[in-house]
Amino acid sequence: MYTLYYSPGAASMLVHWVLLELGQPHSLERIDTGAGQQKRPEYLALNPNGVVPTLLIEGKPHFEAAALVTYLADRHPEAGLAPAPGSAARMDYYQWMFHLANMVQPLFRQWWYPHEPAGEAHAEAVRSTVAGRIERAWQVLDAHLAANGPFLLGKTLSVADFYLVMLMRWSRAMPKPATAWPHLAAVASQLKARPSFATLYQREELTEWA
Repeated sequence: MYTLYYSPGAASMLVHWVLLELGQPHSLERIDTGAGQQKRPEYLALNPNGVVPTLLIEGKPHFEAAALVTYLADRHPEAGLAPAPGSAARMDYYQWMFHLANMVQPLFRQWWYPHEPAGEAHAEAVRSTVAGRIERAWQVLDAHLAANGPFLLGKTLSVADFYLVMLMRWSRAMPKPATAWPHLAAVASQLKARPSFATLYQREELTEWA
């Protein structure tokens, strides 16, 4: 059994969603990030970065959402959410997982905390710049889906698509959300229709972007 330390709607949402999709038993430990619980010594002992998610696997803590779901998909191959190791599709899978983790997700940190890269005086300039970069990222992904879809790996659903849709959700209040791109919107519509999404929203008490 797994134990997931999470905060509603945060990056832990991806791990929670994949656990539900895989049908794996797990318990939840909610972290109140608004109260700074993720920075307390007892949590830092599990995750020194002071963020969610943290996943206990056989009692041992692990972190980084992309790494966790990659591992979970491999550990439970019967669900078919990752290509076989060594296959050509596996390289495509790695490509999109790393692309989302390295090229897309970090942009949202800058969008939410624009003072961090260059100080409070430049926060609005950072936000303006990063909004354009996020939109360009959506354009790249939408073009790929248009040519190779309906999913990131073609006709095969993978955890990369769950990751993509979580990041799309994060853009919901931006001037131009990800759903403005038609092929991205189609992926979101398909994954939001899955029973695991409804359960995820119920358990995390989410309502927006349902």
